[in-house]
Amino acid sequence: MSLFWQRLLIAVAMIVVASFAAKVVDWRIARRTLAPEVVTRYRVLRRTVFAAIVFVGIVSALLVVPQVRAVAGGVLASSAVIGLVLGFASQRTIGNAVAGILIAVTQPLRLGDEVEVQGTRGVVEEIGLTYTWIRTRDNDRLVVPNEKLASDTIRNSTIRSPETLAEASIDVPVANLRRTVDALGVDGDDVYVTALTADKATVVVRRWVSGEGAADRISSDLRLAIAERLQTAA
Repeated sequence: MSLFWQRLLIAVAMIVVASFAAKVVDWRIARRTLAPEVVTRYRVLRRTVFAAIVFVGIVSALLVVPQVRAVAGGVLASSAVIGLVLGFASQRTIGNAVAGILIAVTQPLRLGDEVEVQGTRGVVEEIGLTYTWIRTRDNDRLVVPNEKLASDTIRNSTIRSPETLAEASIDVPVANLRRTVDALGVDGDDVYVTALTADKATVVVRRWVSGEGAADRISSDLRLAIAERLQTAA
């Protein structure tokens, strides 16, 4: 076997070993069951470690080839390496990866959080090294670059409290308004009169609920309960 093929086989073997090692490390990290705030950090850590191991393996394999090793040695021996690092760091992909690590550390959003990004509400489904996937209420996927998440304003409805607000409003006659408000208080945590005219009033009934996506369902149930109660009272 010629020297070229020997070096090629060594390079391929190094890439295979690096890929296998990366998968083993990723599998070991993924085995743990953790809290949401820790899961987010571990998910990004897994991506970072996996990419780093594969990168080192590929670079090591390329250095087996004399021509590549000679070029790499010349680059490392000169100031050109600084220009290469700065050039790569300025690229959007590297910026997204750095932003992904920043999100994992600071955690403005976590896996499972209900957030609003760019006017769209949804649940954080996946945080990758470069992109974050958000599942909307229509079951679509909003894919946002991490660099944008790190620089834009994010509204997080979960990170402070797991509860969300279900709300229903209805117009009722002014006659016996207080009795109507007291009756509707059975179905909600808070009842407010938000508008008033000569013949009718707008009443808002609110109820705090827990669980992802439960607010819309509870709001619907709340409207049905209000309708039934008003029909009974009539």
